[in-house]
Amino acid sequence: MLLFFTLGLLIHFVFFASIFDIYFTSPLVHGMTPQFTPLPPPARRLVLFVADGLRADALYELDENGNSRAPFIRNIIMHEGSWGISHTRVPTESRPGHVALIAGFYEDVSAVAKGWKENPVEFDSLFNESKYTWSWGSPDILPMFAKGASGDHVYTYSYDAKREDFGAQDATKLDTWVFDNVKDFFHHARNNQSLFSKINEEKIVFFLHLLGIDTNGHAHRPSSRDYKDNIKKVDDGVKEIVSMFNHFYGNDGKTTFIFTSDHGMTDWGSHGAGHPSETLTPLVTWGAGIKYPQRVSAQQFDDAFLKEWRLENWKRLDVNQADIAPLMTSLIGVPFPLNSVGILPVDYLNNTDLFKAESMFTNAVQILEQFKVKMTQKKEVTLPFLFTPFKFQVIQDLVVSVLTYPLSHFVGYLLAFTLGIEVLVLSFFYRYMLTAGLTAFAAWPFLTRLWTRAKMTSLSWTFFSLLLAVFPLMPVVGRKPDISLVMGAGLLVLLLSLCVVTSLMKRKDSFIKEELLVHLLQVLSTVLSMYVVYSTQSSLLRKQGLPLMNQIISWATLASSLVVPLLSSPVLFQRLFSILLSLMSTYLLLSTGYEALFPLVLSCLMFVWINIEQETLQQSGVCCKQKLTSIQFSYNTDITQFRQLYLDDIRRAFFLVFFLVTAFFGTGNIASINSFDLASVYCFLTVFSPFMMGALMMWKILIPFVLVMCAFEAVQLTTQLSSKSLFLIVLVISDIMALHFFFLVKDYGSWLDIGTRHFTGPDCRSTAWRCRKHLTKMELKAMVSDERGQSSK
Repeated sequence: MLLFFTLGLLIHFVFFASIFDIYFTSPLVHGMTPQFTPLPPPARRLVLFVADGLRADALYELDENGNSRAPFIRNIIMHEGSWGISHTRVPTESRPGHVALIAGFYEDVSAVAKGWKENPVEFDSLFNESKYTWSWGSPDILPMFAKGASGDHVYTYSYDAKREDFGAQDATKLDTWVFDNVKDFFHHARNNQSLFSKINEEKIVFFLHLLGIDTNGHAHRPSSRDYKDNIKKVDDGVKEIVSMFNHFYGNDGKTTFIFTSDHGMTDWGSHGAGHPSETLTPLVTWGAGIKYPQRVSAQQFDDAFLKEWRLENWKRLDVNQADIAPLMTSLIGVPFPLNSVGILPVDYLNNTDLFKAESMFTNAVQILEQFKVKMTQKKEVTLPFLFTPFKFQVIQDLVVSVLTYPLSHFVGYLLAFTLGIEVLVLSFFYRYMLTAGLTAFAAWPFLTRLWTRAKMTSLSWTFFSLLLAVFPLMPVVGRKPDISLVMGAGLLVLLLSLCVVTSLMKRKDSFIKEELLVHLLQVLSTVLSMYVVYSTQSSLLRKQGLPLMNQIISWATLASSLVVPLLSSPVLFQRLFSILLSLMSTYLLLSTGYEALFPLVLSCLMFVWINIEQETLQQSGVCCKQKLTSIQFSYNTDITQFRQLYLDDIRRAFFLVFFLVTAFFGTGNIASINSFDLASVYCFLTVFSPFMMGALMMWKILIPFVLVMCAFEAVQLTTQLSSKSLFLIVLVISDIMALHFFFLVKDYGSWLDIGTRHFTGPDCRSTAWRCRKHLTKMELKAMVSDERGQSSK
């Protein structure tokens, strides 16, 4: 038995570790052969403008007077080049966006360990493959492409990091600095023969990183005049730079210009997630090798942007952000970045069909090279018998084995099991799926013979299932505090206690004075909890703070709730009821609204569950029905009394998993701090203490879980089934759900997305990263202050 237990732990540890090995280790490989198009490229040089934080709609739309904020860029769209939308991926941050643009792959998730600033694994890029690259802009972006470059051919010019000030009066100075330094650079090159020779070479890149728009968006929001004026400044600056390039190179027609953005921005001035305002960025290209504008009569897109921007007659060519890297490499004839996964957007190219075909072929070979290297590496570290081609003879064997079962039984069991698992998985994302499941539970007795054998128990099961089904439809806890509902829940607990104690007192042979005293103490604890909740609320409304006596009673109630149930009778029903009273007194202190009713309704359903499981066993003839007042919790259980597993035990295990999920998500989403109201802990403390407040909130989450587990232990005792057997079935169900979640896990996205997956992607800028710890504490303090202000109102 110990061997199997150890083996089971090992297997599940491997499963747990595999998710990090599969999804959160660097996908980059090295050792590929560089691939480039053998035909001569159309351009000798490329100029890349990246307007950090620029939304597509902000650039393309017209203002209230019908004028463009970027008249030069719009003129390019209509008369000189091609345009479209570049679809970025989450996390919509500066570093991942630039990696996709310049290296052609989506951010390595292991970069989070470096704060999105350093390269955890070095990668190839357009800059590295170029003969020379000169770049100007932010010190947070430029160094990561220069650090990994082979040789000394990537040059960076950055301003001081202190200039990136969200509180600065004029963030456009960041962009003005870039434009001015580019002009000075070319002016200096006329008097420097060595530099003049370099910038007249072929296969060279000029990169201008423009941070002003992003900075103004964070500070003033994208709807602000500052943000919109900055777009005009950038448009003017791009116009000057283009004119300077054409003049410097004598209008030789060998320069390609690309204007785009790394990410967009929400209306409230943030980015990192996957809202269209963050993932839709502009892409405008013109110059050598780029198609001229194409007039069309109609275009088919799922959005209405063309009409809004009045560009419906100019062909729109959308791309994925990583596709821009192979486009740039093909234009200047350098090898495709070795780690690129971008697909060449040939519709942008103005060249022969042969050149397009060769470029597409080279792009495909370059991606295939990565697969070959990855396969070789995997084969070297995998046992030979595990690294074999998939055989179709496997599917045939599975079909043959399935056909040995009666078709109707197999289909029925499979549909029910599959539907149940899917409801459980979906309930992690959509709380109302719990309502659907509980409604199905309510109908269960009427689909079996239970209705004819135990009508009252069946009706009780249906009533409490439907009543519990209401809670997942309610708004998340903390939105609308209502102390009257907490008081109502306390009164219902007192009424239930009165009924139960009265009933037990009639059985003098099983109810002694000591047990009566324990129940009376718990009733008194409930009354005190109600008083403390009401008194604390009133005191806070009068701005008198938390009374010391209330605080003492709250902590004493919490401590006693963990001990008093152990003093109650070991008889199953009395012990369960004692646990409910103790936990409810604590839960009332931690409640602010309707959630105070949740454990009470859940416990009633659990009590009916215990009774109805006895009925199902009696119906199937497995064992005789026992009275709950005659069953006792015992530490020494005789294993010879345990029976073997039956098909219905799978249903019992599924009920447990479903009730556990309901206990966690019934009144909120434990994955988000937004589900909780800091006012929940005001009966215990009001002074900011994140760890203590977090611990109290965690205990509030666990109370319904404890109630479900206690009920399940009672089911195990009443059905005479080994808890190890039942938990083995639970483990299988959990593993199937885990496989679902493994397939849903993504190695890209904002950390919020990865954490429902849902973490929050930190901004790659060093200032925001350094301040995040302090902001979290300040935000929590603000929440506490806001709650006090709302209470006073």
